Amino acid sequence: MASTKKKAAVATTSRARLASVIKSARDTMRKDAGLNGDLDRLPQLSWLLFLKAFDQRVERVGPLLDPDYRPAIEEPYRWQDWATKPDFSGNELKTFVNDELIPYLAELKGADGDAEDPRNVLSTIFKDVNNRMQSGTLLRDLVNLVDEIHFDSSDDIHTMAFLYESILKEMRDAAGDSGEFYTPRPVNRFMVQQSFLRLGESILDPACGTGGFLVQAYEDLVQRVETDTQRRQLHDDIRGIEKKSLPYLLASMNLLLHGIGAPRLVRENALLQMRDATAADRVDVVLTNPPFGGEEERSVVDKFPKGYQTQETSWLFVHAILDQLKKGGRCSIVLPNGSLSDGGVGARIKQKLMKECNLHTIVRLPQGVFAPYTLIPSNLLFFEKGRPTEEVWFYEVSLPEGRRGYTKTKPLRVEEFEPCVEWWGGEKRESRKEGGNAWKVPATEIEKAGFNLDVSNPHVGEDLDHRSPEELVHELIKTESEILGLLEEMRQELGGISE
Repeated sequence: MASTKKKAAVATTSRARLASVIKSARDTMRKDAGLNGDLDRLPQLSWLLFLKAFDQRVERVGPLLDPDYRPAIEEPYRWQDWATKPDFSGNELKTFVNDELIPYLAELKGADGDAEDPRNVLSTIFKDVNNRMQSGTLLRDLVNLVDEIHFDSSDDIHTMAFLYESILKEMRDAAGDSGEFYTPRPVNRFMVQQSFLRLGESILDPACGTGGFLVQAYEDLVQRVETDTQRRQLHDDIRGIEKKSLPYLLASMNLLLHGIGAPRLVRENALLQMRDATAADRVDVVLTNPPFGGEEERSVVDKFPKGYQTQETSWLFVHAILDQLKKGGRCSIVLPNGSLSDGGVGARIKQKLMKECNLHTIVRLPQGVFAPYTLIPSNLLFFEKGRPTEEVWFYEVSLPEGRRGYTKTKPLRVEEFEPCVEWWGGEKRESRKEGGNAWKVPATEIEKAGFNLDVSNPHVGEDLDHRSPEELVHELIKTESEILGLLEEMRQELGGISE
């Protein structure tokens, strides 16, 4: 009877109600001495949410779709076996979770090499999961709150996904302060939109983080699905690689909430994974923001051909992606300004890129898109494999009028890409014109310049000759004042990041 009442309530679950449950869960976790900040609290909430969603969306639905379905989790480790018992609390619950549940899930084994087997998904997620809560009583309270969240309808899943992404953003903000930078949603959306995805194409993010590109690609394509066969194929086509355990867990949860029951995510060093890939592993589309500024281990660098070996991670990703793409495949990738002007190995990889692919567009982002965590200017490169580059089009996205940069409270907005989308000229890139924010450079000129792709907008400053010295000085003072104000705002935000 109680179960019936609970399901009836779920049918009218509102976003406000789910938000209230999530807030109560976070308040509960704040009371526990074992959790310090969102970088502890969100993973704790995520693996519990994952088990609840997995039980409801996979284990209970599986037998309805397949009479031969074999549950991935056996008794007494199913959510319904332990999480729904209010009297199972305190040290007894904590001991069960720490010593039995998590070790059991971490040791599950599915079909060899089958990343989609739910047992392999679970074991990959839970091999690095820890219950950080010290109080078994607070853990019971948290489990009770998670059990109030239901995934019975697509509306509930959509609402929960929206809320989950909002707290993911907070976690990304906290992670950024620790040196990890995640792609802003407007950039994800623009890159997916301008990749012109089609159903039936395999899509890979080899540095998937918490799954932002994959979720955006899925949301774009799932609207076109008309049959169950197409839906299953789409689930199979959305693929990711992530080296770190926390983003892997968060990405798995993110994709599960968006309707992909067994996400095709691999927890591995993507550079090794791609270097060991076969022709059968090649994909149609790569969407990614690889780590940059870091250095790889010698054993990883040695996997690459002589002449292309570098410890700069971003260039190793570009090289690996060139081999990962099918002929006719395409890529959208984020790279920093510094990489575009690199000589040496970087120049050789750019030469290889332009010889094997049509590097048709470079979108130059305004400085501070990733603020307040880094002010490094970044670029979006779009290329297609199969024929060499003849010319490269550049488009410079302008800051909104009156703005000198971005902050956490005033970030980049998706509307700021609209002029670029209009200029783009559709999938065939027709009717592009130079002027203002757009210019093109022949490949021969880029080659003569040592494959330097850090090409400044030639149209900037055209009106300087027509302005008086007084106007220029006034503009300079105004700019400096705005920069100082921006830096002060960033300093206050960084100082105010809560635990």
